[in-house]
Amino acid sequence: MLKVIEVLAESDKSWEDAAQQAVARAAKSLHGIKSIYIKDFEAKVDGGKIVTYRINANITFLLD
Repeated sequence: MLKVIEVLAESDKSWEDAAQQAVARAAKSLHGIKSIYIKDFEAKVDGGKIVTYRINANITFLLD
């Protein structure tokens, strides 16, 4: 059986890095992560430049 959780993550480097951080953080307390589905991309802008990349994602994992 699989379970899906919704997570928010951010990075000052890229959306890909935000996704990597989301999976790495989730893996500290969840086992058997199977996939990540990025639902939304968002960026914080300051002075005409992107300063923070944010994602809203679903992470799917196996239940023990």
